[in-house]
Amino acid sequence: MRRYGLYMALALVLVMIVSLFTGGCGQGKNGETPKGEEKLKVAFVYIGSPGDAGWTYAHDQGRKYLEQELPYVETEVVESVPDADAERVIEQLAAKGNKIIFTTSFGYMDPTIKVAKKYPNVVFLHCSGYKTAENVGTYFGRMYQARYLTGLVAGKATKTNIIGYVAAHPIPEVIRGINAFALGVRKVNPQAKVKVVWTNTWFDPAREKEAAYALLDAGADVIAQHQDTPGPQQAAEERGKLSIGYNSDMSALAPKAVMTSAIWNWGPYYVRTVEAVKNGTWKPDQYWGPMSDGIVDLAPFGPMVPEEIKQLVAAEKEKILKGEWDVFTGPIKDQNGNLRVPEGQRLSDKEMLEMSWFVEGVEGTIPKS
Repeated sequence: MRRYGLYMALALVLVMIVSLFTGGCGQGKNGETPKGEEKLKVAFVYIGSPGDAGWTYAHDQGRKYLEQELPYVETEVVESVPDADAERVIEQLAAKGNKIIFTTSFGYMDPTIKVAKKYPNVVFLHCSGYKTAENVGTYFGRMYQARYLTGLVAGKATKTNIIGYVAAHPIPEVIRGINAFALGVRKVNPQAKVKVVWTNTWFDPAREKEAAYALLDAGADVIAQHQDTPGPQQAAEERGKLSIGYNSDMSALAPKAVMTSAIWNWGPYYVRTVEAVKNGTWKPDQYWGPMSDGIVDLAPFGPMVPEEIKQLVAAEKEKILKGEWDVFTGPIKDQNGNLRVPEGQRLSDKEMLEMSWFVEGVEGTIPKS
């Protein structure tokens, strides 16, 4: 019995030593993965390269933030995946053991849904889409709020009253951004026009730059865009004109032209989502986060932006942040002069998500998608 008691005491001491060095069961200090426990594998599928300084760059900054904030996470990335190859790539990532997969382009929507049916134990998050399933959610931000604020800056800056907009594809997301921007422009400068040129690209630096040149040749002295490259910004700088960036702060690539940029901040969303999946609280919703969530914002102003404009933007931003007002609040007319939103009314989320018409002040047509 004495020997048995001695063995029990030694066993207790060993347990205490192991607990001291491993930190006990569960997660280690600062969210680190305890020794012997596998990391949570999270994958990202990109339409471009993080070097684009735009859309993919912003997502990759969010991925890095996720790894920094949650050390128990291990991420994998596949870059420059065309829509036609998305299903194969997403399925490969699921087969390799990734438990959460973020697909970051509108064109990946159907491939994401197809692969999700084959891997019910994997959680899929699709950016900018509208289809969900038991293990598929969607996520996006109300970028139109930041677009409106950049329109205030552009409307005050133009001298020719022609602002060029290099547009990507004729889908509601892009149309909504153009309209919000134009509403900001016309708020401070009712004589200004927003002239639209479509490129039908997300990432084609040469083509997007050429489209900006065409707008500059047509008299534009401010250039905005909805693509992933800084080509339009650089075209504006080469001609001695001004610009509004998109996706990320583009000022380093055209410092004499960029007045500010409408930017994405995906990191906090990625952290919240991964934590929810790990904790078993995640549900397949359709997240469309407002500016107050921090998912969209403005980059710092360039030195060419006067103080009075900064103060105006700050005042308008405060109304949006407090929920006192939103961009698509009437009266709003379309480009043909028809009243689309009566005074005091506001477009519903469904109406904004299906937007297929231009507001007053926009010059251009919407081709059939």
